[in-house]
Amino acid sequence: MAVAIHPSAIVEKGAELDDGVTIGPYAYIGPQVSLGKGCCVAHHATVDGATTLGEDNEIHPYAYVGAKTHDLKYKGGCPGLRIGSRNTFREYVTIHCATNEGSQTVLGHDNAILAYSHIAHDCVIGNHFVMSSHAALAGHVEVGDHVNFGWGAGIHQFSKIGSYAMIAAMARVTQDVPPFMIVEGSPAGSRTINKVGLERAGFSSDDCMVARRIHKLYFKQGLNRSQASAQLQAEGLDAHPLGTLLIDFLRKSTRGIC
Repeated sequence: MAVAIHPSAIVEKGAELDDGVTIGPYAYIGPQVSLGKGCCVAHHATVDGATTLGEDNEIHPYAYVGAKTHDLKYKGGCPGLRIGSRNTFREYVTIHCATNEGSQTVLGHDNAILAYSHIAHDCVIGNHFVMSSHAALAGHVEVGDHVNFGWGAGIHQFSKIGSYAMIAAMARVTQDVPPFMIVEGSPAGSRTINKVGLERAGFSSDDCMVARRIHKLYFKQGLNRSQASAQLQAEGLDAHPLGTLLIDFLRKSTRGIC
């Protein structure tokens, strides 16, 4: 399938466009960009920097993918941005390249980044992430798989968001968010499990009951983390996939838990 480039678009020399790529009116493609098969860059959108995209990504009008980092520690070079396949970037989304030479901001597959949202330098995003409008990730944030952000959520730099978590609208997240939990508030705190998210990801009713028990141990019974983990192991829940997921997340947490 042929590449289709509108006459008013600017595609710099050096850009690599695979089969079926479509570039709309007044779009800009930088010289270090690589677009995989079937990617569509709509009118007035920009893809720049040392940016690589997989197949079938959609970049909507006025989005800016591959912008230079905001980090004042940037010392030059060509830090990059690597994006997987089947992602959607809606209007006015901004995604920045990493800060240091040899580093990359990374997004996986099947993510939906909605209008006016921002992903800063050096973030690492998994798969099946839904980021609602006007949400923002500061630098070095890590997001797991099947995570959902509500409108206007803001995430502090270096925070980690566990898989299957949900961040409520307008939440101010300053610490790590455990997997399969819902957090809300300013500052955000854990409220309950993300039952709907777990069900949509294929977890059973019994799995959700295990998630509720884990939530109660860590957030409802007044136990500290060590005590809750000991009780989790005593009940044999550490062998359950959700228990294993949580324990592994807690071991890697560096900012404390919401």
